[in-house]
Amino acid sequence: MLIAEWVAESLSEQGFIVHTVSNAGDALRHLAAAPVDVLFTDINLPGGMDGAALARQARALLPDLPIIYASARAQISDLQGRVAGVAFLRKPYEPEEAGRLISDALQTRKMPAFA
Repeated sequence: MLIAEWVAESLSEQGFIVHTVSNAGDALRHLAAAPVDVLFTDINLPGGMDGAALARQARALLPDLPIIYASARAQISDLQGRVAGVAFLRKPYEPEEAGRLISDALQTRKMPAFA
């Protein structure tokens, strides 16, 4: 959990409003109860549900939700088949890299579908 706290603090310092939870079940409850602009999750999570399962359920709740995975073990090709349109951040990473991906996801989401 120390890494999550460090990343959350860094993202807050970059100007993001960050909500952290301890497992996928808590994340789903938060997604159902409060507005969320981007889901940033690890693939390996405690509590019996991994990040890919969390992403699938999150997209069922919020079909347009941008999702960013972080993992040291998974490959993006493994993840694309599970949930379309995800971004991938290979560990180890600097929190600034996560901030850039989140900013990109927010900009992409705000662009109109038709120009």
